[in-house]
Amino acid sequence: MPIDVPIVKLTGASKHFSGTRALEGVDFLCRTGTIHGILGENGAGKSTLIKILSGVLQPDAGTVEVNGETVRFSNPTQAAAAGIVCIFQELSLVPDLSVADNISISAPPRKFGLIDRRAQHRRAEELLAQIKCEDVDPNSLVRELSLSRRQMVEIAKALGKDPKVLILDEATSALTSRDVETVYGLLADLKAQNVASLFISHRMQEIEKLCDTLSVFRNGQHIETFAKGAHSEGEIVKLMIGREVTAHYPPKPAPAEKPEYLKIDRLAWEGQLKGIDLCVGKGEIVGLGGLDGQGQKELLLGLFGVLRGLDGDIAINGQPCHPASPAQAKSAAMRIALVPEDRKTEGLMLAMSIADNLLAASYDRISDGPFINPDKARQAVAEGIAKLQIKVASPDDIVSTLSGGNQQKVVIAKWLMTDPDVILLNDPTRGIDVGTKQEIYKLIRQLADRGKTILLYSSDYAELIGCCDRVVVMYDGEIVSKLSGDAITEEAIVAASLNVGTQASTAAAGAHHG
Repeated sequence: MPIDVPIVKLTGASKHFSGTRALEGVDFLCRTGTIHGILGENGAGKSTLIKILSGVLQPDAGTVEVNGETVRFSNPTQAAAAGIVCIFQELSLVPDLSVADNISISAPPRKFGLIDRRAQHRRAEELLAQIKCEDVDPNSLVRELSLSRRQMVEIAKALGKDPKVLILDEATSALTSRDVETVYGLLADLKAQNVASLFISHRMQEIEKLCDTLSVFRNGQHIETFAKGAHSEGEIVKLMIGREVTAHYPPKPAPAEKPEYLKIDRLAWEGQLKGIDLCVGKGEIVGLGGLDGQGQKELLLGLFGVLRGLDGDIAINGQPCHPASPAQAKSAAMRIALVPEDRKTEGLMLAMSIADNLLAASYDRISDGPFINPDKARQAVAEGIAKLQIKVASPDDIVSTLSGGNQQKVVIAKWLMTDPDVILLNDPTRGIDVGTKQEIYKLIRQLADRGKTILLYSSDYAELIGCCDRVVVMYDGEIVSKLSGDAITEEAIVAASLNVGTQASTAAAGAHHG
């Protein structure tokens, strides 16, 4: 192939769904040995672009070329045979199969016509070692792994297909910081091997660190392609959303003592929570910081009634409560809501409609006796869509047809429709574009201003600093630092996350709210 021929090229590519434009006349190309960043808000056309390249969708108009030859992929298997492999944001792993089975699921090694289990196991070990995941047992069931580890298995599965073009759709958004660095190194190695990578991320620092070339999409159109460094971050954001971004985070109110509303005493669970003491005031946003897997998720799940065998005490507005299930947690007596970590598997019923998903947690509010009141249901759905500004063609559309940002809005709206007083948020902006993030930040602050009590875990330290009135940092199942006011800095959060210098940072924060 001549050096000037791109590895993949789209010309005039268009795709429409139910009259909605997903892509319109897009020209795009990517060259070998480059890391090409794809930027744009949710709904900008990025996902449609990569689904066309990877054979999931076929364009309504336009052409796709690979190595200078026009192709038309009917399915991802054909695309993979041509060297184009995609790691989607929605994991494709089968939870009840082993890691080894998942890695080789499309083409397992065979011997005498049967699957060669030993060869499959060796192959899984080699690929896991390549991505520094030797701690993952190839015989483990995928459902037993953390979200971060499942994402790494997905990457190993993609590498096993020997890609010439590797597409990563928010592939680092669920990873621990250590795994993110591993992926960075992997992409550098692939680049040296003349593999092209298409990298979709909403984290500007990742784009700046990794990519050689960037392309911005907006409203289904290719806006501009440019070399890294040609535009400032502010200019790139303006290209993405079509307007200036004035304030990233809504202003915080002046520090003030909030009346105690959620009180946690000596909360413990199976060695993953070790005597958690925490108070959150009415109308206060308290952030949970720390490296991934330090007990933050378990704390939120425990408060929402998911965990069994929880020790310690929980009180809401001075009344003891021990939710034994999510149904009890969201009841009128407790009014707790949880926006979970993984919207695809924990927050949505992907095969059902937008309306069904919005109503799933609040049937008691739209029913007359044992029957759903259609008028109440329609009104509740309309209000939920309007409040979160969810972009839908029809509430009856399947929720999986929405962009990632609008899917996340459906999850949040679903729980706000229960009118909760305590709102637990588990990394609610993971994999969300900058415009939608700002809408969610504004909403969180509005909820706090209305007196809602909010506990927010985020893997983004800047988000904790910008959104939260106080931040507590967890390490190994314990709260090791409490920060407030000017003490909420990235340096303090990072130090506490690594369990260094926590005495100083806690002292600086004071003992506000316990």
